[in-house]
Amino acid sequence: MPTDEQLAFELLSRTDYGRVATSMRALPFLAASRHIVVDGKILLRMHRGYGYHQACIGSVVAYGADNLNAADAREGRWTVQLVGVCEAIEPTTAELELFGPGPHFVDGELFDPVYLRIEPQFTTVHTLRAGHDRLLQHML
Repeated sequence: MPTDEQLAFELLSRTDYGRVATSMRALPFLAASRHIVVDGKILLRMHRGYGYHQACIGSVVAYGADNLNAADAREGRWTVQLVGVCEAIEPTTAELELFGPGPHFVDGELFDPVYLRIEPQFTTVHTLRAGHDRLLQHML
């Protein structure tokens, strides 16, 4: 049976975007981010123009993603949350390829990517399944 961390990485690899949470000027803060999973770490790509990355670098952050709004969630609904220290990185060519192309514009300005890495220290996974799915699991 996979650990929560292994399951979290598997689920995160099924979706491209999530939200990073930190604090800015002592207030809680969320920002959307593109993510990939590499060697047990989460790599993020954000728009430098917002300056949000500055609040993340060197801080303990939370990162979450889910499939709650997915049109087709046959495996059930899930959420992943992880917590860890965030640092700035220069991604390798292979990592850049995993990210794929970025948007051309963000809120009307040219997209200027910045890359971060989170090494998870704490990971949780929550799943939501329909009652008949659960019943079928017990019957098999």
